[in-house]
Amino acid sequence: MNTEKIAARRLSLEEVTKLGVKDRLFVSADTAELKLSDCYVPAFLTKSGEDFEGGSITARTIFQEEVSCLPDDENEAGIYVADEDGSVTIEVLQSAGVVLDLALFVPGGDKGALTALYAAARQAFGADIVQIWRQGLKEVPDVKVDIFEEQVPRGRKATESPKRDRRAIDTYPTRADFIEFSAGWKPVIEVHRPVVDTTPTI
Repeated sequence: MNTEKIAARRLSLEEVTKLGVKDRLFVSADTAELKLSDCYVPAFLTKSGEDFEGGSITARTIFQEEVSCLPDDENEAGIYVADEDGSVTIEVLQSAGVVLDLALFVPGGDKGALTALYAAARQAFGADIVQIWRQGLKEVPDVKVDIFEEQVPRGRKATESPKRDRRAIDTYPTRADFIEFSAGWKPVIEVHRPVVDTTPTI
């Protein structure tokens, strides 16, 4: 386990309420799946400190875990900031790298193409890359679709046509599974039909 020892200072709830979402913090590295006692990770508040109520603070770590704690509770790990004159030294868990969760389309992809893709990635980043934990492969038909975001009608009798915004044009199966749609809107997928301009020319 790769950690770095840094001088730090524990914050009180009052100090945390004065921080914003860009201020770097250190919170407990413990998660439901992995117990790492007395170890911390870099994190940022999910919203400005003054917007939290009830003394409970929520932060999101650089590893995308959300952590809630009561800074003034002596039984909890607390929230720290780096401080050269700090009274304590904490161990901060370092990042080993990133896992890419991609929807990757390989035109005409077959086993040979995927082998070449992994080999190129290993050559670029080293032998430790591309530890394949989950690989899902499926053929895709040559169909282009439009992905729209359509406003969900309100009320039982919505007579107006729902508003619609185009999000993307893509090859089926689409990126719709990976697009975060707005609240109150739903995804609509239709076969792409190119716009034909019938305006007569001179």
